[in-house]
Parts: sequence; structure tokens; C-alpha cells
Amino acid sequence: MPDTRTASTGNTGNTARPSRRAVLAATAGLTAALAAPAPAAHATATPDDRALRALIAAMTLEEKVGQLFVMRVYGHSATAPDQADIDANRQELGVATAAELIAKYRVGGIIYFTWAHNTRDPRQIADLSNGIQKASLGLERGLPMLIATDQEHGAVCRVGKPATLFPGAMAVAAGRSSYDALALGRISGTELRAMGINQDYSPDADVNVNPANPVIGVRSFGADPALVGRMVAAEVKGYQSARVAATAKHFPGHGDTATDSHTGFPVITHTRDQWEELDAVPFRSAISARIDSIMTAHIQFPALDPSGDPATLSHPIVTGILRGDLGYDGVVITDSLGMEGVRTKYGDDRVPVLALKAGVDQLLNPPSIDVAWTAVRDAVRGGELTEARLDESVLRILRMKARLGLFGHAYTTHARVSSAVGTRSHLATADRIAERTTTLLVNEGRTLPLDRRRTPRVLVVGADPASPSGTTGPPTGVMGAALRELGFTTTVLSTGTAPSTATIGNAVTAAGQADAVVVLTYNLTATDPQRALVEKLLATGRPVVAVAVRNPYDVARLPAVKAYLTSYGWTDVEVRAAARVVAGRVAPRGKLPVPVQRADDPAQVLYPLGHGLTY
Repeated sequence: MPDTRTASTGNTGNTARPSRRAVLAATAGLTAALAAPAPAAHATATPDDRALRALIAAMTLEEKVGQLFVMRVYGHSATAPDQADIDANRQELGVATAAELIAKYRVGGIIYFTWAHNTRDPRQIADLSNGIQKASLGLERGLPMLIATDQEHGAVCRVGKPATLFPGAMAVAAGRSSYDALALGRISGTELRAMGINQDYSPDADVNVNPANPVIGVRSFGADPALVGRMVAAEVKGYQSARVAATAKHFPGHGDTATDSHTGFPVITHTRDQWEELDAVPFRSAISARIDSIMTAHIQFPALDPSGDPATLSHPIVTGILRGDLGYDGVVITDSLGMEGVRTKYGDDRVPVLALKAGVDQLLNPPSIDVAWTAVRDAVRGGELTEARLDESVLRILRMKARLGLFGHAYTTHARVSSAVGTRSHLATADRIAERTTTLLVNEGRTLPLDRRRTPRVLVVGADPASPSGTTGPPTGVMGAALRELGFTTTVLSTGTAPSTATIGNAVTAAGQADAVVVLTYNLTATDPQRALVEKLLATGRPVVAVAVRNPYDVARLPAVKAYLTSYGWTDVEVRAAARVVAGRVAPRGKLPVPVQRADDPAQVLYPLGHGLTY
């Protein structure tokens, strides 16, 4: 990559300024282009580096600092949120609305969350996005906004129905189809962009080699770095073909941790050689696919940096390895700065400054925008950071906005939402992809598929974890309804993730009135009462089909089950696909993207990577 840094003119860090005439000429055209929504057929020419540098030269220090931040904000509207959201904004951010946040801090991006009430429905999301863009573009030297969310699909999703929801990463990898990963990215990106969302913090590029990983798990494409890399590259191309910036995470690799970086400070013990062979592979694939942004991890990686600093704050990792060794010159964004993994060693005023010194460009969601923003500004004023250093990051961010076409088309319309979001063809594609992911691990005595003539009455029991993505749920209800549509008579009994003795007794009684039982399991442990439930159901003599609706490792805890499927997720699309496999409407085609070890001897592999039965 060519060196695009601006030349410094002295110790203050101020960059060499073009003439006032050049600045005015560059900004005038861009301001006109941003004044109002423009139809796609009349796209304004994408500004080149010269025009972007002129924009940067015209910005104040405070505006440059603001461009580096991506912040949460409560409410469904940029200017008129509900009173409870106004109160939350005032308490956490010191402003009442998104528009006030943008005006005060000139932030370069907003991140949407379900819990922040940003994502009620597609048209509301589009209106919120337009309001955010209008608030920024209406300011002096206003710039288009990056509007981001975590739409990984599967376990992590912020925009729910009626948007199209796909199987999660590990499920997609079980299907082994790069085309499916590409289609997922393209369709999801098209729908996000129609709602005004132009940056997605997906795909997860971690190689999940630790079955006990509490934060990654099925969010990863699996344990095979080559497979993960192939899927990551395909999704990146899909998203970016829809003009949504993809974001590979969590660099340098969060797949072998037993600690959640939201609540602790994980340590990766891989050697540098192991990192090269395992963790680095998907990030190299993402870079080869010309990914727009990469997110850092709040983890210690002593083999890459022995200082004890989290990777997010590590110059050897961000600048030395990601920028230098891997040759990446795109946008680097932190994971949320509110997570414990990045706050353990340094205070909230030091974290954003150290992240920029490490080589990061975007600062995501600090606990206090005022503390973080002020710390960065003061670090420049005091000489710890130069303004030239900020210019490097602002240029990368503006380049990404230009590639996304935001300088010509920052807005969206309800018509785009209607024509793109949750269409019949998109939903059908999601169903077809899901059918290729369900994996049959055990099928002794040809227990599966169930025959509606021999076993017409089916009891559906088991865990009902909360929906991760605004789907209808609960999973037992979705499974029961799907089997009913396929000709079975179903009874549904939610027994939860920790069934009591009385609940187990009720399930056993209900099984006596059924011809077969389908039980959903969720993240089994050695002492899990879900195991007692399944064992009591087996003792009834009824055929029992178990479906692991999250981690495929559940099968190791229940060796007596004669039919075990894994769906890798509990959203509707994954559960419905599993139901079609149970009923024999489609054959299971998935192959394990991870090995499953024996529960009593983890050194021994029970089902190897690539295992998967069919009929």
C-alpha cells in the first residue's frame, strides 16, 4: 500500500495546508452533493484522496476528534425519541437526542442496538438513519455518517423480523458453501443499506478451537482456519457488493479463550507460529477480499506483545502486525470501549488515546463520550498525539465513506425498504441455506426421520433461550408449529435450561401420551438438569430425538441418545430447517465445522471435524 500520510509542518502536528481556493473548491462540490437525497441513477462522483485531504484541511481539531468516534444513542428517532430514551441519553451522554450528540461532539458514526430502542421496524430504522444523516449534514462542514450495527445472524443480531434472518456463522460453515456465505452477505447487506445502515460488524473471523469459549462459540465459522477464511472472504464480498462495510473481528483472534472479554481480560497462550497457522489465516483472507474494516479484540496475546496491554491498545499488534506484516491500510475499529477487557489496566481517559497511539482509527462506544472525546482532544493539544496522526485516521474513515457512496447517497427511502427488506425471495434463500446446515450427528436404528404415520403424535420439550434477534420464538414453539405444518400432531412443553424435578415429571407424563419426543438442548454441562430431563425421557421407551440448538458439543453429554441433530442456533430459520430434517422433508447435509471431544476424556475426539450423517 502507498504511504498516504500527510506531511507534518512541525512539532504541533499541523499538516501542510492547501490554498484557501483549493479548500473552497473541494468542499463546495461535496456540500452541494450532500444537501439532499439523490436518486441512485445520478450518483455524484466519488471524491478522491485530493478532495478528501482538502476536506480534512478545512476541519477543526474538534471535528477531527469527533470523526473518530462511533457512539450509541437511545431512541427510535434522531430528534424526537420517547421521554425514557431522552432521560437515558441525558444520564449517559449529556444530551437529549442523537441530533444533539452529533452537534455537540461531531461524531463520525452511530451504532444501533435493540436495547437502545433503535430497531423497532425497518421503516422506523430508515427514518432514524435519515434523521441522523440530516443532523450531521446540516452542520457547517457536515459529513455523512457511518451507521453501524452487529448483524452477524444467528446468536447476535440487532435487526429482527420482518428483515431476513439467516443461520449463524457456524451453521453456514456446516453447509460448506462459499456461495451461501456470499448470498447471505449480499442479501443482508442489501437490506441493511435499505434501512440506512452502512457498516456491519460482521463477519466473525475468530477460529473457535476452544469448546468452552463463552463469548465466540457458534459465532465463529469453526475450528478449521482454511474453512473459516473461505467463509469470511465470501461474506465480506457479499456485504461490500451491497455497499455495506464489512468488519472482520476480533483481531488478532478471540477463538481460544475461556474468558468473556465483556466481563474479564482473556489471555491467548498461542505461540507466534500457532497464531500464523491458526488465528491469522481468516484475517489474511479478509484483507485479500479487500475488507473495509477490522475490529480489534480486548485480549492479551503475550507471544505478539509481552507488555500485558490488550491488543486494542498494542502498537506492536495493530501497527506492527496488522498494518505492517499483514499490509492492511483500511479502517481499524476497536471493540466496545465499555468492555472490561480494555478497562482493566487503564482508565477511561487513557484508553482512547492509547488506542490511537496503537494505530486504531475508530473508537467504538466508550462509557463516557465526554471523557473519551476530551481526552483525545487534550492529548493533541498537549502534544501526546499530533494532529497529523488524527488526519491519518480521518482520511481512512472518509475513504471508507466515499467507497460506500455516502458522499452522494447518504439517505434512504421507504420505497427502498419495501422493495428490499424481508422479500419473499430473500426469505426463501434463507430457508434454503438453513436446510443445508442442519447436521445429523447420531442416528442409531434409523430413528430418523420420524414418520407421521408411525409416530403421528410428537411431544416437543426442552430449552427456550430468549430470541437473539427479534424472531417469533420460543424455539420449542417454532419446532412444534413446524412439525404440525408437516403433518404431525404436536404438544409443546417448554422445560427451560434448568428444569426442576416437577417439570421433568410433567414432561415424562406428557411423553406417555406421545409416539415420539423431540427435545431441544442448550449448552449442556456435566451437572446440567437438562441431562436428567433427556435421560428420564429415554427411560419412557419412546423414540427420543435431541436437537442441540446452540453448541454442537451437547451430544457428548448424552451418549445414550439414538438420534442427535445440531442446528447451531435457535432462531426461527434454523429451528424450522431442523424440523424439516426431523420429518424427512429434506435430508441432513451439514458437516461439523468443529470436532466434538468426549465429555469424559477431552483428549479423545468423539466426532471429528467434517462428521455428518444423512438419509
